[in-house]
Amino acid sequence: MARANALTERELDRIIEMAWEDRTPFEAILFQFGLAEKQVIKLMRTNLKTSSFKRWRKRVNSGVSQKHLKKRHPDMVRFKCSRQNAISGNKISKRQ
Repeated sequence: MARANALTERELDRIIEMAWEDRTPFEAILFQFGLAEKQVIKLMRTNLKTSSFKRWRKRVNSGVSQKHLKKRHPDMVRFKCSRQNAISGNKISKRQ
């Protein structure tokens, strides 16, 4: 897990946020940060309280979450917010 050791605090926060989001698949985290599902699980285990980690794992495996692309409905193909393309450099562009 060499990549996970080099994460900034901001990247770590974003990965945890993405992991908690039901509609963000592990593949999106892999694409964006280069961390596989097992690495994300290890990262979550070390950065969350035990009770929070157990609650997260239960949710991911419950069927409520769409964390695995294979479990998703075939019509759900996106993993980013429809407004995300308007965001650059962590600053939301001016909306008219």
